[in-house]
Amino acid sequence: MKTNLKHFLARSLFLLASLFALAACNGSSDPAETAASDKGSAPVEKEKVSVSLFSWPGYGFWFIAQEKNLVPGLELDIKIIEDPYESFGLMKAGQLDVTSSTVEYGPIAVDKNVPVKLVTYTNPSYGTDKIILRPDIATPKDLVGKKIAVLEGGLTQIFMGIWLEQNGVGIDQVEFVNVIMDEAVGAMLGSDVAAAEFWEPFGSKLLDGMPGAKVMAESSDKKWIETALLGDGMYMASSFLKERPEASALAMEAYWAAVDWWKQNPEEGNAIIARAIQFDVSDVEKVIGKDGSIHKGGIWVFSQEEAGRFMGLIPGDLPLGLTNGQIKAHWKTTNDWWIKFGQASKSHSWEKGIVTAPLKTSLEKAGYEVVAE
Repeated sequence: MKTNLKHFLARSLFLLASLFALAACNGSSDPAETAASDKGSAPVEKEKVSVSLFSWPGYGFWFIAQEKNLVPGLELDIKIIEDPYESFGLMKAGQLDVTSSTVEYGPIAVDKNVPVKLVTYTNPSYGTDKIILRPDIATPKDLVGKKIAVLEGGLTQIFMGIWLEQNGVGIDQVEFVNVIMDEAVGAMLGSDVAAAEFWEPFGSKLLDGMPGAKVMAESSDKKWIETALLGDGMYMASSFLKERPEASALAMEAYWAAVDWWKQNPEEGNAIIARAIQFDVSDVEKVIGKDGSIHKGGIWVFSQEEAGRFMGLIPGDLPLGLTNGQIKAHWKTTNDWWIKFGQASKSHSWEKGIVTAPLKTSLEKAGYEVVAE
């Protein structure tokens, strides 16, 4: 019995030792290590960022970033808001982080103490913007005393103002009517206004429906594209920039990742944008093109590198007569015109309305050497 008992105990001890050895091979039994392992496998909480845009193809890259999950640490909440001033109001109220819009609002924001900053220029217009006269208006001087449709407080008003002055008509000699693009088409067709500024696809729709209407200026003209006056940008709320710098950098990264993806996959990208903003794909193509390259007749979708040059953050030239650091001249032009139009009371330094930190971070992460401003 003692001998059998000894054999039994020996076998039991051997089996226990084997089980412990097997457990050690399969993983640590240390509770601290197990807890650390569990913690490491837990899903990382995403940065939630709210973005707005109005329904236009040039802003649709946000939907590509969202659908393709190009920055996994970011969760985008995208809203379509047709009035950019509504978006700026929401940013002031702390209810919106980012918006894509035309690139003239910075001086107004500084002048009116609105806590919104321009963070990058995203694309110049290269033919999408046009000034069109009704068939019965023969010359610019025939516009004196007439109504002209523009988006007041937007680049279309500045474009129209410069063109009028270049053609001998003062901005105080016409009546500006504040309308959104689809309304401008109806106003022209109904003879409520004598001229209007249009961007695509609305300009083409008007020309198709109004034989004899005349295109008097368009943004692909050399003198206009070289100014980069007509273009789009990205704005961020001041509180968002200050309180969530990591999230602001991720949002910037996501936008440029979407542009890069679209340049490689324009057909699928255009379909994503068309579906999101409820446009026909053909209308999307009128604005941003079919192949990811500079699109004459629409817009030139900047890459992150081109934006970095335009903003003066990395060295290098740009095509079509644009210059490195041109955002500073752009700021002065828009500020001067807002004083003329009564939208701003005085000149403001560009440093007060432009914050380049998110773009700097995104450029550096992509491997670019950022130069001092």
